[in-house]
Amino acid sequence: MGDNQDFHGREEAAMAAERRYPVPPEVLARFGEIGRESSTLAVLRHAQIAERLGLSGTDHKALDLASRADGPLTAGRIAQLTGLSTGAVTGVIDRLERAGFVRRVRDTQDRRKVLVEILPLDEDKLRPLFDSALDVTREVLEKFSPAEREVVERYEREMLRLIRADVLGEDESA
Repeated sequence: MGDNQDFHGREEAAMAAERRYPVPPEVLARFGEIGRESSTLAVLRHAQIAERLGLSGTDHKALDLASRADGPLTAGRIAQLTGLSTGAVTGVIDRLERAGFVRRVRDTQDRRKVLVEILPLDEDKLRPLFDSALDVTREVLEKFSPAEREVVERYEREMLRLIRADVLGEDESA
């Protein structure tokens, strides 16, 4: 019975994801303004975090993207993930290496290839930098029912999927 309910729940979610509804210009403008302010505040928050880590905002976000990968990355792959030129990525890697966040290592399969390995992060040092963001998230989510949270999460995931495609050139269907 549970499997059948799971199937129907996924089927309904897929159908809901495919529906299209007209968006009046004033609604688009409101969401655009909310997105703009949210983006600005996120950039400022991460600039503050980066500064506390001794990094630039770009270096901090490049480290974040690289740390989500499964294992060491080439500079070229970091360029793809960040949308930065390979020349800019070389500078980012140099600064992250000097700050003790990454190191360059030889690829064990191809000794000509250099990989960037993320060094273990000091979670006790990092956690306080993000605590206030998690506190705000919790405070906001507490104001929404579980069903409303699912809608908000669906919206956020769809925005991320399309922004990744737009900014990073990733496949929209991924």
